[in-house]
Amino acid sequence: MTTPVDRKSLVKAFAASLTGTALEWYDFAIYSAAAALVFPAVFFPSDDPLTGTLLAFSTYAVGYVARPLGGFVFGRLGDIIGRKQLLVITLLLIGVTTFLIGLIPPYASIGIAAPILLVLMRFAQGVAVGGEWGGAVLLSSEYGKPSQRGFWSSAAQIGPPAGNLLANGTLALLTLALTDSQFESWGWRIAFLLSAVLVGFGLWIRLKLEDTPVFKALQESGERAEAPISAVFRTQTRPLVAAIMSRIAPDVIYALFTVFSITYGVNKLGFDRSQVLVAILIGSAFQLGLIPLAGAISDRINRRLVYGIAAVGGVLWVPVFFLIIGGSSWPLMILGIGVGLAFHSFMYGPQAAFVTEQFTVRLRSTGSSLAYTIAGVFGGALAPLIFTYLLSRTDSWVPVFFYIAAVGVITITGLALGRNPDLDEEEKFAAVPAATSGEVPAR
Repeated sequence: MTTPVDRKSLVKAFAASLTGTALEWYDFAIYSAAAALVFPAVFFPSDDPLTGTLLAFSTYAVGYVARPLGGFVFGRLGDIIGRKQLLVITLLLIGVTTFLIGLIPPYASIGIAAPILLVLMRFAQGVAVGGEWGGAVLLSSEYGKPSQRGFWSSAAQIGPPAGNLLANGTLALLTLALTDSQFESWGWRIAFLLSAVLVGFGLWIRLKLEDTPVFKALQESGERAEAPISAVFRTQTRPLVAAIMSRIAPDVIYALFTVFSITYGVNKLGFDRSQVLVAILIGSAFQLGLIPLAGAISDRINRRLVYGIAAVGGVLWVPVFFLIIGGSSWPLMILGIGVGLAFHSFMYGPQAAFVTEQFTVRLRSTGSSLAYTIAGVFGGALAPLIFTYLLSRTDSWVPVFFYIAAVGVITITGLALGRNPDLDEEEKFAAVPAATSGEVPAR
């Protein structure tokens, strides 16, 4: 059993977890926006704009498809060498590849080599991200009380809106400061090159932090897993399936409101690019507070209930969203995206705690990373492609809604399959023993 940690260490762990995932999602946000607005012309020139968009979104999907490889490699390392060392490696890899994307010459300069380099960089990012999330969640949650895991583990979950906020804020400023031709020629590259600032800050925090008390306890007890990947598939099959299924709807709904809404709003409804980006910016700003709030609420109320209600609400909001933005009203676009991201927040806030609680302590890094990355392939990777394909074939948002309704059912099923945390195991390895930290409510 480990000794209690001071609040300063808790705050450092929270910040270290947040900065890495913020960089991850800063990259994904600028990439998704660029894939919708710039990459079709820069890297995939075509007479048909929709074809170019589909090709650009295909490279977006490569980042998700590569994640399971990262989950296998880095998730395993997190259970063997520790959470801190893992997160230093992944942060560097994400940052370097994001920076290099900003330097890739256009198709007009080097031909087919341009999209090939883009795909390679995207693949490398995906591998790094595959290990980042699981390690980041454990870095913050393993410093705190089991009864407060929903709040502390939400640090990694704040990363997406924080990164999205930074990315869309940067893109909005660039689109306002530059002409369309300047932005499409070189302005978009600035957003990628600025990732170096986030990398430096994240490394400064992570290198100063010790590994988690829980991992130290595993080292002292000699219970670290020697073959964590095979152990997860052999002994944690139901938890893995439950965690994967629970993650799909949040990914798809997030892709709708932060990725596809740009394409739909600009190309279908005639909004200015900056208008949609600002709407996403506002919704992301509210998520910064809503996600940790949702995590804290899930510590006091049944975690799966909070998650499930938000999933149902998110699905039901989709047709409302499309109906209210149909008149091309910008205030209604802001409202539609804002409410959609609020529902996402109440899924995403409890998600990290729910996923990590599915696995035994000695297999948490591997199990959580695999669940996160495998779900990403079926959720976030395919969603923008499916949205764009359905719109191109039917010219209607109705099939999009039915698709989201189907993934909502999958997520609810995953929540139902999930297990409650093992409190005996929590007491053995928790930084603050469950027996002395107050009542741990039933999940």
